[in-house]
Amino acid sequence: MGSELISHLNDANFADVVEKSTGPVLVDFWAEWCMPCRALAPVIDELANEFKGKVQFAKLNVDESREIPAKFGIRGIPTLILFQNGKKVTELVGNQPKEKIKSLLTSLNT
Repeated sequence: MGSELISHLNDANFADVVEKSTGPVLVDFWAEWCMPCRALAPVIDELANEFKGKVQFAKLNVDESREIPAKFGIRGIPTLILFQNGKKVTELVGNQPKEKIKSLLTSLNT
């Protein structure tokens, strides 16, 4: 499932992949049982291809990793958090239209 362009995060590797990154990273907080998360997955795959080399994409399963979602106050999923230089820039909660996510990524001047 998913694209090879998307990193799979957990509590152990989050800091290395996201917080130490110098470029933009979009993290999708999701769960296997979440239907809106499943609906969003192909959109994230498409965007990962469109922004290849410009934005890093990652997914974090909230059922398998609890520390990082708690750290960022994730209460609803799917939640997308955009990080730049390891810092949270913005957050989108719920299944978002592709164009909304794309315009957010484009606004980074990537």
